[in-house]
Amino acid sequence: MTEHGTLYGLGVGPGDPELLTLKAHRILQSAPVIAYPAPATGDGGGDSMARAIAAPHIPADRTEIAILTPMTPGPFPANDVYDRYAAEIGDHLAAGRDVALLCEGDPFLYGSFMYVFDRLAERFPCEVVPGVSSLGACAARAGAPLVSRNQVLTIVPAPLPEDDLRRRLAETDAAAVMKVGRHLTKVRNVLSDLGRLDGAWYVERATMEAETVKPLAEVDLETAPYFSMILVRHADAGGR
Repeated sequence: MTEHGTLYGLGVGPGDPELLTLKAHRILQSAPVIAYPAPATGDGGGDSMARAIAAPHIPADRTEIAILTPMTPGPFPANDVYDRYAAEIGDHLAAGRDVALLCEGDPFLYGSFMYVFDRLAERFPCEVVPGVSSLGACAARAGAPLVSRNQVLTIVPAPLPEDDLRRRLAETDAAAVMKVGRHLTKVRNVLSDLGRLDGAWYVERATMEAETVKPLAEVDLETAPYFSMILVRHADAGGR
């Protein structure tokens, strides 16, 4: 009987290939199958950010699976998509082949890996390899500590309704607002109304070549890319 392969959820970090962990690098060198999320397009698939980050460390002649997911507004996750790719990955695992599934940042921090994990973890060996998260990367590049002492950090998804966003940002010592995208103006207006615009930082594509780091008050964009974050902390918290 063939021994099952192991599914590895590899956090590849926020963008800089040098931030890949030693453990993730070791697994990439040995896994015969590499999977990664990629945007579905009308003519197939777009470029995968996760694969681009890991590209310098991926050996040649690996079997690759691009998990094509729709990037349009609507219900998520796309269950039929993950059902289909989980079945394909499961075939490799059942045949005894390890599969390394790449994920930007950390696999369990808004990572798409969790949807494949939920479908396969009861049937096959799985191991999650943590990665450098966008939280740590954005704070480091902005020179803005997230929290100290007994402060509370709240991770807030920008697509929340405005009233909910306002309540959560008003109640916390510090916040990281993720998934900014087309919600940039809404978030900026809420922070301005709360008197928390000063001291808020906007970080776009942290650790990548096209990185942008600015005080949020100086950002005149209406929308932001997916790989952007807003960090905010009470002015009396100290630090930058």
